Amino acid sequence: MNSQITLLFFFSILCLSQISNSSPLKPHPLPILPLPSSQQLQWQLGSIAMFLHFGPNTFTNSEWGTGKANPSVFNPTHLNASQWVQIAKDSGFSRVILTAKHHDGFCLWPSEYTDYSVKSSSWRNGTGDVVAELAAAAAEAGIGLGLYLSPWDRHDQSYGKTLEYNEFYLSQMTELLTKYGEIKEVWLDGAKGEGEKDMEYFFDTWFSLIHQLQPKAVIFSDAGPDVRWIGDEAGLAGSTCWSLFNRTNAKIGDTDPLYSQEGDKFGQDWVPAECDVSIRPGWFWHALESPKPAVKLLDIYYYSVGRNCLFLLNVPPNSSGLISEQDIKVLEEFREMTHTIFSNNLARKALVNSSSIRGGQSSQFGPKNVLEEGLDKYWAPEESQKEWVLYFEFKDSVSFNVLEIREPIQMGQRIASFHLETRKTGSGKWERVVSGTTVGNKRLLRFLKVESRSLKLVVDKARTDPLISYLGIYMDKFSVSSQNTSKITITRTLKEEQQLHDL
Repeated sequence: MNSQITLLFFFSILCLSQISNSSPLKPHPLPILPLPSSQQLQWQLGSIAMFLHFGPNTFTNSEWGTGKANPSVFNPTHLNASQWVQIAKDSGFSRVILTAKHHDGFCLWPSEYTDYSVKSSSWRNGTGDVVAELAAAAAEAGIGLGLYLSPWDRHDQSYGKTLEYNEFYLSQMTELLTKYGEIKEVWLDGAKGEGEKDMEYFFDTWFSLIHQLQPKAVIFSDAGPDVRWIGDEAGLAGSTCWSLFNRTNAKIGDTDPLYSQEGDKFGQDWVPAECDVSIRPGWFWHALESPKPAVKLLDIYYYSVGRNCLFLLNVPPNSSGLISEQDIKVLEEFREMTHTIFSNNLARKALVNSSSIRGGQSSQFGPKNVLEEGLDKYWAPEESQKEWVLYFEFKDSVSFNVLEIREPIQMGQRIASFHLETRKTGSGKWERVVSGTTVGNKRLLRFLKVESRSLKLVVDKARTDPLISYLGIYMDKFSVSSQNTSKITITRTLKEEQQLHDL
């Protein structure tokens, strides 16, 4: 009995000793403003989204409809919104965005404020609702839904009458945001043809109402408030791209494209960029047009997602109401390419060290964190250091031609420039491989293939102490052959596609 008491006594002393010797965790570094909202953060992590341009233009071989087309032309006899959504999900898209109303003013839902809508068409005998069918399919598949409601309306007679049209527009917006469940993104632009009626949009009122009705949605426009246009329709961001922005320097329909592309290192607002581009030459489906090859989409991925942006790819349904087989094939090839490249992070084979660690040698902010995906763990250097370096040592040489870096953007965007070096096997000298500027949510850089056992990532400049949440190196065997890729041609007629998808 005495021996048991003695053992218990020593065990208690040991436990108390361990408790007293354990040190409290080092606090996380202070975030640097501006910071993303929870909606913006979720949006940025989505990486790629699908745009769906669909309406009378699909049937009239038009891009900008006049607003005078007879509603009866809209008759997608095989429309299947579940097909659109499943293709988006299979291709890795986080959300789908539909042109609920384009510039022609035709509404893909039975609006109570105009007769120029699906209720005046022959589709579903005038009882159909494209927005409702897409909303149901997206909800079932578990991907987000976004809606585009064009400010420019070439059909409604109130357009050009400031108060009357703003009331009309907000009434239609209210329909869309109250009848179709949760909306993740509301898409607006300043597009308008030359010589059209002057029109003042009450944007601040619009934005306030949208946030009131759909608090989890982000609003896209040339100038935000939540997401900004990159400034071109080629899907290409600037090689420097800050999520920081000054909304006061931007105006919807009249923003400097270079400012949109690069953002603003000294910006006071968090307004990340979205890169929109169509898989085909036009935004709407046209029978004689062909999709871009998958390797071209891969290039755009590097220049959008790989430059701290979201890649919004337009995949227009055809006049049967289905996404065309040619487009599906390209998307499948694109998905296979990205999976093949980015599913194998060669850096995970390395031993990782750093020039310093916040809080000493604590694993809480250690360099190994950069090999784990997610924002909750990251490498943080000790404060007030003169250099910020990550070292990677491999047992055997590795060959790669792509570098990926991510910042934990919930802590703000910090890195302004960096470079990667490899050490030559014989001489032991370090040689620069590639340099970059901003990182943000994700930075991807391609270069000629290198082979080495020793790498180091050097952060050259930052707004404050840099934080890195992930680093990857990969082998891309597809991009180098892009010059030899032949154009994809249409191989099925519309009638054959209808037969293939006949429900």
